[in-house]
This record gives sequence, structure tokens and C-alpha cells, in this order.
Amino acid sequence: MLDLKWETSLLLDGEVEELHGLAAKLHSLSIIHTSICWQQSRFQLLKEGDANSKYFHGIMSNRCRGNVISSIQVGGAQVEGVSQVRDAVFSHFASHLKIIMFSVFVWKTSIFAPCLIGICT
Repeated sequence: MLDLKWETSLLLDGEVEELHGLAAKLHSLSIIHTSICWQQSRFQLLKEGDANSKYFHGIMSNRCRGNVISSIQVGGAQVEGVSQVRDAVFSHFASHLKIIMFSVFVWKTSIFAPCLIGICT
């Protein structure tokens, strides 16, 4: 109402102060409203994620499903289940590491065996 009066005639000093007070209060409320809207959008982003996080979550979930070994063939027999597959993989690599460690041990002892016996040159 004061803004309409201001357009048609001069305002008194008290009315000018009231108009400035109302403008300041409106500006303050606008800042508060902006802050609330920003907080709500931030909360929604944290709760739901954005399009990129949904996309990358889908990619990683698909990759995890692709990395699963659900069954394996050992000696012509199909092995299924987490514990059986784990045992088959463990025993496979354990036997290979035993062979490698034994051959490294034999190789090192064959090089150093003459020195241990006292036939070093």
C-alpha cells in the first residue's frame, strides 16, 4: 500500500522508514527461503543421489555380478557353491605354489650345494 502511495505522492518520514523496514524484512525472508531451498535440495541429493551416482552404481553392481565365480570345473566334475569353489581354487593355487617353491629351492640348493660341501672354486 505504501508503494502505491509513493508512486502518486510524497511519503512522510515515518512512512519512508516503514517502507525501508518492510523491504529489509522481505530481503531477510528471501535469504532465509533461499537457504532452506538449498538445504532441501542438498538433502534430496544426499538421499537419492544424482544421475551420475545412479549410473556408476549400476556399472559397479554389474561388474561385481560379472566377477562372481559361481561354478568351476575340476577334473571333469562341475563344482558349485561358494565353499566348494573356494576350496578348489585354493587347492589349485596351493599345488602350483608348492611346485614353484620346490623348484626354486632345488635350483638354489644346486647352485650353492658345492660350496656347502666344500668344493667351492
